[in-house]
Amino acid sequence: MGCLLTLDRGNSALKADVWDGDDLIETVVMPPACIRRQLRALASRHAIDDAIYCSVTDDGASASEVLSEAGVSLRILDHQTPLPISIGYESRNTLGVDRIAGSIGAWSLHKGAELLVVDLGTAITYDRLSADGVFTGGNIAPGMSLRLKSLNAFTARLPKVELDGPLPMWGCDTDTALRSGAIRGIAAEVGFYHSILPPGAVTVITGGSARRIARLLDFEVDHQPHLVTLGLRHLLTFLQNI
Repeated sequence: MGCLLTLDRGNSALKADVWDGDDLIETVVMPPACIRRQLRALASRHAIDDAIYCSVTDDGASASEVLSEAGVSLRILDHQTPLPISIGYESRNTLGVDRIAGSIGAWSLHKGAELLVVDLGTAITYDRLSADGVFTGGNIAPGMSLRLKSLNAFTARLPKVELDGPLPMWGCDTDTALRSGAIRGIAAEVGFYHSILPPGAVTVITGGSARRIARLLDFEVDHQPHLVTLGLRHLLTFLQNI
């Protein structure tokens, strides 16, 4: 029996995960200019039975073309795809498919719990799932780098600040004030949304900034670096059985 391939196309790269059952056996992060070449090489290294794709940037045509050369038909997660969770969002057709996949991933790990799903990427999404698996809504905010870049771009005198550096509770100069304001502000947002959850709820975090933010929190979270592709793998298995 072959492997499953999950593909998550974000704003800056394509993340490809290869699964052997429940085991993640290879991850490749592909910059846009290298997607065709690296995806072709990945398909040559593994016997892939089935694959699924979600994207916030395109329709998957390029990935589908490459995989078809390897005899693999690519499923595309869109707003008509049957799901193992329910969507209570009023504008379902505008809900990002990455948010849907991340929510499925969190739900597959914590069935029966109220969930806050936080994806700390270029943009930050805060999504809420009920204990019975209903996506009830969520919020979107600027991500860590975007906050710092915006402060530099849209003000007259605030400098460009790197993410790495001192992070005091209260800034002692302009650099630390900007860095702490952006990064600790995000931690405070996560803390606020966590605080309004009912007892027994679980906060699941993912994304490029997740590890940095987790270190600043004073409560336990479930950090899942592969949450979106985990959700895609769970969805792919669900689709194979209906």
